[in-house]
Parts: sequence; structure tokens; C-alpha cells
Amino acid sequence: MMTTTMPFEQAQPPRPEQRPHSDTRHGIARSDEYAWMRAENWQEVFRDPSRLDPAIRAHLEAENSYQERLMADTVELRKILFSEMKGRIREDDSSVPMRDGPYAYGSSYRLGGQHPRYFRKALEGAPDEEILLDGDREAEGKAYFQLGGIDHSSDHKRLLWAYDDKGSEFYTLRVRDIATGAELPDRVESTGGGGAWAADNDGFFYTLLDDNHRPSKVLFHRLGDDIANARLIYEETDPGFFMSVGGTRRNDWIMISISDHETSEYRILPAADPFAEPRLVAPRETGLQYDLEEGGDVFFILTNEGDAKDFKIMTAPATDPVRANWEELVPHQPGRLILSIAGFSNYLVRLERFEGLPRIVVRERATGEEHAIAFDEEAYSLGMAGSYEYDTDVLRFSYSSMTTPAQVFDYDMRTRTRTLLKTQEVPSGHDPDAYVTRRLMAAAEDGEMVPVSLLYRRDTPLDGSAPCLLYGYGSYGISIPASFNTNCLSLVDRGFVYAIAHVRGGKDKGYSWYDDGKRAHKQNTFRDFIAVAKHLAGEGYTAHDRIVAHGGSAGGMLMGAVANIAPEVFGAIIAEVPFVDVLNTMLDASLPLTPPEWPEWGNPIASEKDYKTIAAYSPYDNVGARDYPPILALAGLTDPRVTYWEPAKWVARLRDRKSGDNPVLFKINMDSGHAGASGRFSRLEEIAYTYAFALKVTGRAGVTPVS
Repeated sequence: MMTTTMPFEQAQPPRPEQRPHSDTRHGIARSDEYAWMRAENWQEVFRDPSRLDPAIRAHLEAENSYQERLMADTVELRKILFSEMKGRIREDDSSVPMRDGPYAYGSSYRLGGQHPRYFRKALEGAPDEEILLDGDREAEGKAYFQLGGIDHSSDHKRLLWAYDDKGSEFYTLRVRDIATGAELPDRVESTGGGGAWAADNDGFFYTLLDDNHRPSKVLFHRLGDDIANARLIYEETDPGFFMSVGGTRRNDWIMISISDHETSEYRILPAADPFAEPRLVAPRETGLQYDLEEGGDVFFILTNEGDAKDFKIMTAPATDPVRANWEELVPHQPGRLILSIAGFSNYLVRLERFEGLPRIVVRERATGEEHAIAFDEEAYSLGMAGSYEYDTDVLRFSYSSMTTPAQVFDYDMRTRTRTLLKTQEVPSGHDPDAYVTRRLMAAAEDGEMVPVSLLYRRDTPLDGSAPCLLYGYGSYGISIPASFNTNCLSLVDRGFVYAIAHVRGGKDKGYSWYDDGKRAHKQNTFRDFIAVAKHLAGEGYTAHDRIVAHGGSAGGMLMGAVANIAPEVFGAIIAEVPFVDVLNTMLDASLPLTPPEWPEWGNPIASEKDYKTIAAYSPYDNVGARDYPPILALAGLTDPRVTYWEPAKWVARLRDRKSGDNPVLFKINMDSGHAGASGRFSRLEEIAYTYAFALKVTGRAGVTPVS
């Protein structure tokens, strides 16, 4: 491992007590010496962190003290990094308001503000913004605060909004009278974070979370009624399915979406009749996925029905959209992955990925004529923005690349002209010509070519001397976009190459790229990431002892796996909220996400084959006597997605079993959950911490950034 210019202090890390706990499944016995870190009352802790077992709390606080000591020499560097990143943000930034009838709605920040304000402007009359909700004001006095869904009623009189003040993602729903600013007495606890108004705006639909943090019920609440009397619309009894509820822009339908990672189901009811029984569109069938989009007298249906692995678009009458009435509109084309669709009165728009890059295709409903919105850069990010209006010719979309700041456009689908509404401002200055973005292909072990997006300064020497932050995810079909990121410039301006490995498990090269990185094929995700690291070193972009691997959540699991498989390939590893105890978590059906996750990882309770597959790569189960590089793990106490005890156990076992002297640090936020600290500037402080670690371990902590 490389010698750093800022070596870590030799200090004794926490050594938690070992209490062996045995478990036998499918005739295979395992022992977990740190199982006691999983609080027996974890459900209570999510709602009230003060209920955490004092012994567990003492250990977590000892971990924080240890990492603070080892990172004490980076305090000033962190302040500098924070100042740089903050300087690239326009503090009083504002979104481009979106039209809805007589108003345009948007969000903005005040100077120094941590949380957004939501406003509207009248399209005629007074030009001043009307502040509907001030996030900073709502967050006052709270250690953690996060706004959830915010939705104004179609008559523009009320605001339905949600917040979480624990980090555990149990959201409270409130209703605000816009004219007076007063909160109505209607208050709903433990919701999924959003809701949908009924057509008459006198009530709303919402999902209720059970004690295991699962959205098990959809209910309707009439304003002014007792919350206890809310009408049960639908109850999902299978804990393996996620559920959400939403409305449509025409305010015609309430749609209940039920899905896991490979199967979906919709139930719909008229928004004007909240006491109607929801109608089933197509019953769940393992492997059948579909999404509904409004289209006036029809529904558009994005589905993989039949052999449409990369999806096709169907239509069905809105009055009877059952599967027997589906008719093909846009056929399946292998290699063209349709990601999402948006319906308008005269157009159907789709966002698709073709030849590894996203594009928007506009289809005229009357004629079927199509045209694409194209861009020229080698790698970029493209997204369709939402719309409040259905009867419009205007499509809003966003574009950026790793060198081009985000741009917001309105596109006239009739005249095929685009209007630039806003370009992301970088107050401290940004010269795109000073940077290079590239798209490489790295050969994996089995010959597959793995895409890699790169960003570096034009004057960075590519002779193997540059450090590299290599980011990866590779799960759930999520593709990491090659978008503009002002934060990473603090590394790039200090000579780093910033790289994104588009490994299998995402959908970067179509749906098969996802299938080839899940369940029995999960090892491909890890091999791809290692292959990218070797390719970057082999081509002179960096060297192995200068590569800092970085991933979060399932990407944190990737970090744990590659650390076990090829620790010599990396100079350091940063694992944020890392899903590293995969086998134990998938064996615990009481945890919030375990049953819905079985399609992604396998069910080791029911299947010996799945058990052995997961056991072969689960980072916690494969820690050994290896010379690991320096490792930094980060977590949040109230995280319902990756529970705090996963990284806590992993770090303890790493220290116990590894060889060598490289440190393992664990920083846990005692006031937050999966997303880290709340507030945009508090989050920047956490990023500054991780970047300081990357600079420290690569010997770049004292480097002055090039401006």
C-alpha cells in the first residue's frame, strides 16, 4: 500500500465484545460474534433514537471518537473543501417555475438556507412570489428534518405536505390552508411521504407504514374527519411488495402501484369517487412489469409483456384497461431500453437508452410520426421533468454532462424548437474547456465491455501518477448518469481523475445488463468493477495504489465485495451506508426491505442455492486475513434501508481478522438515516469529510487546487 504524506495516527480502535451467536440453515452452520449489535427494539429506535441500548450506543460513540482522532489533521482541509463546494452553489438558487392553470409553482433557497422554500407566482397580476412552505422555518429546533412530497390541490387552495424529523422515513402528513398559512387539524403519522388529492380536493389518499416500515395500506381521509375513521382503500398482505399511491394530471384517476423488483400490479379508481372499489388492471404475474400513464380516453402501458425484455408501449381503453384489451403501439426493439413515458393530449414522449446513451423521442399521437431530441457529447445525462399540465405542446427536460452544468429546456413538440430556460450557475466560476470528459470501454473477465465515464482536467498528466476516485453502484437496474457534479471538482482540481464504472447490475446497456448482474450472476458486478480499475491503471490514467473506490448502499456492498476479492487493486475504499451483511439481512424477514429484496438477491430462507450464492460474496461473511487498504465506512443510526448494525459489525470483523496496519474508520451520524445529514450544507460537510479522507490516503491533502 502507498505511503501517504498524512499518515494515520497509531491509535487503538474500539474492540467490541464478541458474543458468538450460532445459526444453522440448510445444514450449514455459521457463527456471528457481533450479532448483539442489532438492537432487539430496532423498530422503537427508528421512531425514537433515545431508546437505543446503552451498550450499543457506547460502542457507536467510541467509533466516532476513534475516527475523529484519526481524521483530526484534516479539520482545516475539510473547512476548505466545504468552502469550495459551497462556493459552487448559488445560495439563493431557484427552480424554473412550472405552470399549472393560473399559477406557476417552484422552489427556491434563501441565502444560507439549508432547506427549500416552495412558492408560486400568479401568471397575471402581482409578480411577487407567494411562499407556500418554508423548509428552514419548519426545521427550526430539529436535529434532523427532511421534507417529503408536496402537492397543491387542483383548486389551488390547499397544500398537502410531508416531513420526517428522525431520518427513519416515517413521514408525517399535514394540510395547509394556502390563503391563511394555517395548518388544518388533519395530521397523519407514519406515512410513506406523500399523498394524492381527490378530485373535489376535500380529501386525500395516502399510504400507511406498518411497524416494520412497510407500506401496507392505502387509505382515504376526508378533511375534518377523525383520522381513525379513514377509509381503507386497499391493503397489501404480501410483505414482499412495495406500494404507493398517486394521481394523474387530468385528475381523472387514483393509481395504486404495487411492485417488487421484477413484478408489478396496478389498481385504479376514479379520483371523483373515493368510495369506489379499486379495479385491478392486470394481476401480478412473476416477471411481468408494467407502468400506467394517462392518455385521455386511453392508458399508455409501458411493459415487458411477452419477450419485450427492453420494454414496449401498449394502449388500452381507460374505461377497461385489463390486459386482454392491451394493443401494441411501440414495438419492442432489442437494445433500445424504454425507461419511462409521458402522455399529453397530442403527444406521447418516451425516454429511452440506445447504444448506452439516453435520448428523448416525441411521437405525434394522431399520425404516429416520431422524432428524437439529440445531443452530441460523448457522455451525458438527460431527464424528462414532470408537468402539471396535460393539454400542452411543451415538454420540459434537463441536460448535463460531466463538464456541462445542468440546463433546463422547454421544448415545443409542435415546432420542434427548444428554449433554454436556465443554466446551472457556478458562482465561483467554471470553465468547461478546462476539463475533459470521456467514455471508455473496459474488458471484463468474460469479454463483456464495461462502459466507464471519466472527468479530469485537461492539464492532468495521464502517466499513472494521478489519483482516481472510482465510483460504482451496480444494483436494482439503476444507471448512474454521467451528469454535472460540482462537488467532485474539488478532487479533479487537485489532480484526480473522477470515474464512474457502469457495471452490470445497472441498465446502462439494456435490461440484460441488469439481469447479468443480479442473483446468480451478482459476481459479474464485482468483476466488472475490478476490471475497470485494472483498465484505468493499465492505460495510465492512474495507478492501483492511487485508486479510491467509492460506493453507497448497494454500492457499499460492492465496496465490501471488491475489498475481499482484490484488496491489492485499490489504494483505499469509501463505503457509505454499506449493505455489507447481505446474508443475515436476507435471512431476517422482519426487516423493512427484506421480503421485497428477495427478487433482487434471492431468498436464502427458502432456497439453499440462494443461500450459497449470497454466502459466496456477502462482504461480512467473507472478511479474511487479508491486507486491506484503508477503509472508511459511514452510516446513519435511523436508516431503515441499511441498518446501522451492518457497517458496525463489518468494521469490527475487519479489524479483528485483517492483516496489516491500515486503519478501518467508521463514522456514524446519530441524528440521521440513509440519506445522511439533512440540509444541503450539512450534506456538503459530510462530502467534505469523505473527500478529505480520499485526499489524505492519496497524499494530496496539501495540494492547492488549480483554478
